[in-house]
Amino acid sequence: MNYELIIVRFGEITIKGRNRNRFETMLLDQIKVALRSMPSLEYVRTYARVYIHLNGESYENVAARLKDVFGIVSFSPVVRSEHGLEQIRAHALQLIRGLDKTPATFKVSVNRGWKQYPHDSIEMNHLVGAHILRNTPGLKVNIRQPEIELKVDIQHEAAYVYCEIVKAIGGFPLGMNGKGMLLLSGGIDSPVAGWMAMKQGLRIDAVHFHSYPFTSEQAKDKVITLARRLAYYGGKFRLHLVPFTEVQTAIAHSGNDSLTITLMRRAMLKITERLAEQNGALAIVTGDSLGQVASQTLGSMNAIGRATALPLLRPLVMMDKMEIVGMANRIGTFETSILPFEDCCTLFLPKSPATNPSVAQVEKAEAGLGERFLQLIEEAIEGTEVMELKDTAESGVESQSTVKATPEDDWF
Repeated sequence: MNYELIIVRFGEITIKGRNRNRFETMLLDQIKVALRSMPSLEYVRTYARVYIHLNGESYENVAARLKDVFGIVSFSPVVRSEHGLEQIRAHALQLIRGLDKTPATFKVSVNRGWKQYPHDSIEMNHLVGAHILRNTPGLKVNIRQPEIELKVDIQHEAAYVYCEIVKAIGGFPLGMNGKGMLLLSGGIDSPVAGWMAMKQGLRIDAVHFHSYPFTSEQAKDKVITLARRLAYYGGKFRLHLVPFTEVQTAIAHSGNDSLTITLMRRAMLKITERLAEQNGALAIVTGDSLGQVASQTLGSMNAIGRATALPLLRPLVMMDKMEIVGMANRIGTFETSILPFEDCCTLFLPKSPATNPSVAQVEKAEAGLGERFLQLIEEAIEGTEVMELKDTAESGVESQSTVKATPEDDWF
């Protein structure tokens, strides 16, 4: 079947009230970003929907991208018809006949969005269904469990006929709920946490800590690949690469062996908080999953989290490892995450890390690091490199030079 039009549906719950116009405007912008490689497409926005005119573009190519646009609940390839009963009947029959496999059973469901239409929904169900039955031998009606449900949506401007509803990922349009900073390691968890934050409408910058020469260029490239995959869902993506060698070495040589991981993660949060201030972000996103490792016990998360005044968002906190792995596979990050290139989090690991450190104990150890440690934190912030990444469908890295980002930067 050669379709000429797609109806895109939004989430009704998320677009009620004063936010509706903002939601719909942002979502349309993001649809255009996702489909920017197909310039022939035309867009018409109406109440809670967007109509995409294909103008010769491949439906399959458009559908593949729409499935991954945050804020879209579902979409359907449709046939547009004039309001006349005979035109609607003809298009409905054409759609049934154009299916790859003729169904054995069907039902018709008419939505009369335009209330001035001369036939009501129940009457139209019978008028359209009877026409299809008369012209399709062997086809039967099954109201409860049909193989195909033929839908007719009658709106003021036209009637739309379709029988396929494709589910998308839903959520909020990217940026609808502000901006956060994602702690992005090379592991499985943090990319999934970033994706889940993005689905809830949070635009994110990623922050990665590297400790050259202890960590390799391959480890850095691995993180760039993960960031670029996240950019696939958002159009563009900023990755902040923080030189962490001196900070990490100072902690490792401080004599606080059991608190090494705790102090290291607190330093990461302090640096990320400063980067958040510089980039207009109001939260920090991490891949913590409760109880998974020593730094993710409740006691450790409490002691580590006290290092920042920003909200700490932990989308994975109640998920187990197999759930996270499943999600990583679905969003396309798993194969990269398991590449054998270690990041700085695997360095200087103590034999017996503290699993329930007290806040007072940690703050005392941190204070003992002295003024030089605070200077190292400042140097790490100053030495941060910012990369602007495009998604995996495009040319890759847009810029690898340091960028002075501002909250007002327009990423679309």
